[in-house]
Amino acid sequence: MKNTKGIRIRETVISYLVSVGVTALAAFVIYYFTLPAINIHSSGFWTMVMLLGAVFAGAHAITHKVFCKNEITVVGRKITTWGPVIGGGLAVLAFAALVIGGISSAKLFHARTYAGIINVQSAEFETDMPESTSVTNIALMDTESARIIGNRTLGSLSQVVSQYYVNDRYSQINYRNSPKKVAILEYAGLVKWVENRKNGIPGYVMVDPVGNSATYVEFAKPVKYAESGRFGDDLMRKLRFSYPTKIFGGIYFEVDDNGNPYYIVSCMTANAGLFGAMDVNEVILFNPVDGSSEIYSVKNVPSWVDIVYDGDLASEKYNWYGKLSGGFWNSVFGNKDCKMTTDDYGYIVIGDDVWYFTGVTSVTSDESNIGFIISNARTGEYRFYAVSGAEEYSAMGAAEGEVQEKGYKASFPSLVNIGGQATYIMVLKDVGGLVKLYALVNVENYGIVATGATQADAMASYRKLLARNGIAGVDGGDEIPKAEITVATVRLIALENAATVYITAQDGTVYKGTLNEDESLILVREGDAVTIRYEDTEISGIKQIRAWEKR
Repeated sequence: MKNTKGIRIRETVISYLVSVGVTALAAFVIYYFTLPAINIHSSGFWTMVMLLGAVFAGAHAITHKVFCKNEITVVGRKITTWGPVIGGGLAVLAFAALVIGGISSAKLFHARTYAGIINVQSAEFETDMPESTSVTNIALMDTESARIIGNRTLGSLSQVVSQYYVNDRYSQINYRNSPKKVAILEYAGLVKWVENRKNGIPGYVMVDPVGNSATYVEFAKPVKYAESGRFGDDLMRKLRFSYPTKIFGGIYFEVDDNGNPYYIVSCMTANAGLFGAMDVNEVILFNPVDGSSEIYSVKNVPSWVDIVYDGDLASEKYNWYGKLSGGFWNSVFGNKDCKMTTDDYGYIVIGDDVWYFTGVTSVTSDESNIGFIISNARTGEYRFYAVSGAEEYSAMGAAEGEVQEKGYKASFPSLVNIGGQATYIMVLKDVGGLVKLYALVNVENYGIVATGATQADAMASYRKLLARNGIAGVDGGDEIPKAEITVATVRLIALENAATVYITAQDGTVYKGTLNEDESLILVREGDAVTIRYEDTEISGIKQIRAWEKR
């Protein structure tokens, strides 16, 4: 006689085992392709748990019917399967965690926590912001223009252009004390990955935003892990399997001062409730050549690293501070002392660090700034400068209006100190996205606008405009380099924008200036002994004349 109770128990166990196996398979597929952090502060984790609960409930409902021909009965009563109850309950709990966690993390309950994430130091612009006496450290090129130049550079390399493309995400870095934009190559599709994965990714593109040029740089050893890699070569998959519990924020490609490639990976943590006030607490330096990595606290990140906090996060954290310092309800109704950033940001290189720059405006006004902030992309330091004036888009419009007949469009500006004056500096681009002119606009008086074919030309024109408008402190005093020379040759060349005088000194150095800005240059003669104040230009050996006089 068959042991029917034993058969029923075996059938029930089999149905549970099959359900668990199906759920495990689903967990592997979901985790492998979506790569959520196994962390209660990650909404992706709870979403995965909710899905797996539903999968287990559905799988057991089906397997119970397939394998369990008869219900187990106890004292004549059938026992309802617990699989759907367990799976459904898990899904409901995960959904509740998402909803309750989201509500409990809201600014309504944690306004002061959000506002206290950063500490903003007020500073005097004239003394704190280094004066720009040259043009070698001003990174103006936007990512769109960098892409155009970078793609043209790669297009000239027949050995790589058919197999790779340049990643669209350029990182702004300070490389050997010069601003650069860098982007790694990527496999041009699945087939190209299959064909080239043994060789890896051979190099990256470095764009000089000052000189408007790009260079393809080959790695000493090829890169194995990339965003376009597949399966085990996928960058995100390698990172996730190495750090299953970390919540990844920004991931930026950089090179150190020796040209070695790294991905800088910011790790986030919640500071309010389950999901609220996310901020960077650790940083992973990942070597994509061999897959090795190190993790650092934010304060111990090596100084050559430039991007720990991305610009969007930097702006968002200031908005928390600016809107919520007076409490949540004040941010909704009263708006007393509430301020916010403008909706974009630029880059400034100060010392060895990249800083974000953005204007600050009252939440009730969108036509002028009450000041601006800069934020260190590596350390997260904030400084506020109370310089009121035109907001960035008004300044961009003023620059475009200066050459409206050409139809050029301004990029989002950066900020410089010219003789103690807060000044927007930006590029003007044609319809093809190529840089045609540079423009400087005074923050406090955006009617003062100067343009030039180079940064040096635009800056020289701007300084003269400031002088004409009676604004003190534009000469720069002894900080501006000067040279006492004997003139070897003088050449007058008619260029597209202006007649330009080129003065060659006996040591071979060339000094240039335009007659539009300084008509007295026409008086310089060969053999004259003159003193010239100048600025460096993007071309070694050519200086921009700021002022001159005979000795």
